[in-house]
Amino acid sequence: MSFEPKSPVVKWVDSRLPIIGMMHHALYDYPTPKNLSYWWTFGSLAGFMLVVQIVTGIVLSMHYTPHVDLAFNSVEHIMRDVNYGWLIRYMHANGASMFFIVVYLHIFRGLYYGSYKAPRELLWWLGLVIFLLMMATAFMGYVLPWGQMSFWGATVITNLFGAIPVVGDPIVTWLWGGFSVDNPTLNRFFSLHYLLPFVIVGVVILHIWALHTNGSNNPTGIEIKDKQDSIPFHPYYTIKDLFGLGVFLIFFSAFLFYAPNYLGHPDNYIPANPLVTPAHIVPEWYFLPFYAILRAVPDKLGGVLLMFGAIAVLFALPWLDKSRVRSARYRPTFKQLFWIFVLVCIGLTYFGAQSTDGWVIKYVEMVPSLDKNGEQIVKDGKVVMEESIIGLSNVWASRILTFYYFFHLLILLPLVGLFEKHKPLPSSISEAVLDKKSGAEEAGNA
Repeated sequence: MSFEPKSPVVKWVDSRLPIIGMMHHALYDYPTPKNLSYWWTFGSLAGFMLVVQIVTGIVLSMHYTPHVDLAFNSVEHIMRDVNYGWLIRYMHANGASMFFIVVYLHIFRGLYYGSYKAPRELLWWLGLVIFLLMMATAFMGYVLPWGQMSFWGATVITNLFGAIPVVGDPIVTWLWGGFSVDNPTLNRFFSLHYLLPFVIVGVVILHIWALHTNGSNNPTGIEIKDKQDSIPFHPYYTIKDLFGLGVFLIFFSAFLFYAPNYLGHPDNYIPANPLVTPAHIVPEWYFLPFYAILRAVPDKLGGVLLMFGAIAVLFALPWLDKSRVRSARYRPTFKQLFWIFVLVCIGLTYFGAQSTDGWVIKYVEMVPSLDKNGEQIVKDGKVVMEESIIGLSNVWASRILTFYYFFHLLILLPLVGLFEKHKPLPSSISEAVLDKKSGAEEAGNA
């Protein structure tokens, strides 16, 4: 359906710069699969949260001072003295968490329905690039308040690059702008934190372009075959997305007005002190799965490689998954393994927040203390006893879950794709929709 403007002004503009026609195609008559569920709303919610973060970030930057002596106080000034500064700051801080929530759900939806398969490999890659840029932006933003967790989080994470052979130390020095985390580091992070969201916007445009080139995936994983399989994006999915946005804003507002600091860390309300190390240095919750993987490996370089490998392996998914069927709806074995994988990711998030000296299961008993020769140590005529701990530590739990994470993606996924017997696929999207409706009617009549 071609765009034919009725207004002479719009017609004049569109004949010289067809941006209005492009927007009309993208947001109005774009042919969309007729069976998309609310799981597809999270893509639009991610775009909405990106706009919220950019707008609130620009306002905050008007009052923030990127200097180690003034940064903490400037944040307090925003909270106390700027009109509605508390609201803007809490929207931005909690908005980062909301952004990651919808993006994580968006990614898991893609994993479940096979949205990474051909011909959408580049669409999947661009989505992962957006995710990486989000992580970099969020990390740099977490440093800006210059509280205790901000300072020590920056120190720990930037030091990880030092584990890279040959180039590690120069990278760390460049990130710091010197030989320790100090004012040049804060200035670098503020500049990049302001810039990267606009880079994300550029990649999002490419992401949407790739989406509209190959079309949206759908719960059946079957491509659109005729006009009966699709409906215009507007009004059907604009209304659906607006309803999803309303529900999401209720969830967002609950945190914003009733628990604005729930997802933060209390130590970040203490000014940064290089001479006092917090008891437990913990990143924001959306980094915890990767933090757990990092700590699961005793070797520093191995932990860094495995942490980055956890994301890098996702780029290879289109080729690791050998199944010709996209959707888990028709893959019973894959569906079961997928939910196990989700639980493993949740487990990594949990253990990333726990101390390394903690235990999941702990049994303590007293046993005789032995010397180097394996003989019991006797003192004052009595055998010296010591504690023997048997159980599962937090570190070992993280190691088990880390092993399964990579085992699932590198071993199980290819094998299941090769040997799994899938359910019969419908011949078209319309057939799947009609079968679902007839099944619901039969259940209602019964």
